[in-house]
Order: sequence, then structure tokens, then C-alpha cells
Amino acid sequence: MANNRAPRIAIAGGGLMGRLLAWRLVRRGLDISLFEAGDLSSPSGACWTAAGMISPLSELVHSQRQIYDLGVQSLALWVEWAGELEALSGRSVAFRSAGSLLVAHGRDRTELQQFQRELQAKLGDSADEHLRQLDRTGLRQLEPALENFEQGLFLSREGDIDNRRLLPVLLDVLREQDVQFHQRTPVVCRDHAIEHRGGQQLFDCVIDCRGLGAARDIDGLRGVRGEVLVVETDEVPLQRPVRLLHPRYQLYAVPRGDNRTVIGATEIESEDRSPISVRSTMELCSALYSLHPAFAEARIVETRVNCRPATMDNLPYVYSEPGLVRVNGLYRHGYLLAPALALKVEKQIMEQFLQVA
Repeated sequence: MANNRAPRIAIAGGGLMGRLLAWRLVRRGLDISLFEAGDLSSPSGACWTAAGMISPLSELVHSQRQIYDLGVQSLALWVEWAGELEALSGRSVAFRSAGSLLVAHGRDRTELQQFQRELQAKLGDSADEHLRQLDRTGLRQLEPALENFEQGLFLSREGDIDNRRLLPVLLDVLREQDVQFHQRTPVVCRDHAIEHRGGQQLFDCVIDCRGLGAARDIDGLRGVRGEVLVVETDEVPLQRPVRLLHPRYQLYAVPRGDNRTVIGATEIESEDRSPISVRSTMELCSALYSLHPAFAEARIVETRVNCRPATMDNLPYVYSEPGLVRVNGLYRHGYLLAPALALKVEKQIMEQFLQVA
């Protein structure tokens, strides 16, 4: 720290990654400025649309081992960080570590078997420590509402967090810790500098977390469209995230407060942010009805559409040079990867400026 002055850090992008990094770095005594192209109180990025699942095992089957390893680290960090944020704010972020459940209809039971085989192939002998096969009795003990299924898989080391509670809590904590907000301020990120319509501001380091806003600066960064429904009913009281395996799609249902459930499955190679399509709505509703017939009378209270920033290999992008760090490409793994990547950047910044490991 030169001349007893706290290093000045600019963070571009007020989504999940930007807020986590601002919180982690301001608590270390750094002078943080957070720039957001939109309104911090009304996020428009994928972080606000997402279901908030933290599912390293579920994602391992379709992702590289790196995603799983980072996800396991993030799940442990969420346990700690959620508690810290709740203590600071006096409000719940609704973090839950109740595991997740995979089910399939009888005609699709091979989907469960295939999932188990692929998990065992990637984890080896340790796979049995992470999952438990359930018969009808075991399934009903965990999720009494799912009485029309004969078998399932329970993944105990998974969790989820309510993004609609977490993000406002993070914002309030940053406000209390005197982070400087620059809202409705699109920026260009350079080493040691932020450029915007008001001119240029110099910083000791710039951290670029703009998601698709950084597409011009990261080769191959693309948007992957996702569509979500939020339904409301008191007739299907789920206790944890449930995934329905099917040859064509994998529906997820994540229970929230107020008898609401977040429903999703779509993944479309498009940067179109227009409203949800009729086809997607029909497929999601059909799969939801097959999960439990009582969902037929649920009310669709919200639809969400957004684009996830993804690299060509769907792996996270972390780049650094003197005065500039870029973190991007979290794809559909935002809440699964963000804490681990934020901690990595935090350590790098502290080693650079304060010689603290």
C-alpha cells in the first residue's frame, strides 16, 4: 500500500460476480468502485434470471472435471459466505444444503442408470459416497409429494440459494461498506482505466465482470439463451431441487418461498432475449405436469428469459495482466462457480497489492 493509500479497484459489472468481488475486496480494506450499465436495484443479467442451483454432481455428467472441482469449492464457500452476509444484513439469503433429487418415469429409468454410470466413470470408487439410490419408500421419505415415481437418485452434496434474496442483500451490504456505485454507466475496460461517457478514470486495477457486455474484448464469447417459468401452488410442497430426467430434456424444479417453484430446462444457442416461446412453454409445462399432476392447476406468475455468457468450450474465462483482470464465461454455472472464482481473484489482488497470501 503506497503512501498509506488503499489501492483503488474498479469493478465493471454489477451482477453476481461483480457484487461478490466488491464485497470480498472492500472487507480487505480496498477502495472499491462498482460500475453497472443498468440499475443495480433491478438487475437485468442472467444472475437475476437463474434458479440459483449449486449442483457440482449434477453438472459433472455433462461438464468437464474442472467445473465439478470449482463447484465443490464454491459449495463450501457458500456455507460460510451465506452466514456472513446474513449476519451483516440481518436478512436471510435462503441458502439451502438439502441436496438434490433426480427422478425418471418407469419408461425412462435407463436415464437414471446412465447418469449413475457416467458419474461413476468420472468419480471412480468415490461416486458411491456422493449418491444414494432410492426405491419408492426412500423417495417418499425425502419428497412425499413425488408419490408417482418408483425410483430416484439422491445427491446429498448439493445446494441452492435464492438469487432474488441474495442479490439485494449483497447490494445493501456494499452500500453499508461505502462501495462507490456508478449506475447506468456503460464502460470500456482498459488496464488501469475505466472509460465512460464522462471521460476516463484511473485505478490501480480494473476487474471486468460485464458478462456479454465484454463480448468485444473476449474472443468467442457468446450468449446461450435460457427460459424459465415461475409457478405458484400449495399442492406440491417440494423440499429441495428436483430434476426430471428424460431422453429429450432435463427439467429442474427449484422450490422457493410463498409456494413458488422455479422451472427450467431450455438451452438454446441464441442471443435472442425476446419473450419465452410457445414451444418452450408447452414443453416445460408438459414436463412439469408429468412431475406431478397437481402442477396442472399451478399459476404461471412469471416468465424469465436471458442469455448466459459462455466461451466456446463452456469453461470459465479468467485473464489477468498488470492493471486488468477479466472474469467471464460462467455459462449456466454462475452460482456454482462464482465463489471459487471470486476467491481466486481476491487472492490474486491481495498478493499483488498487499503481499497477503
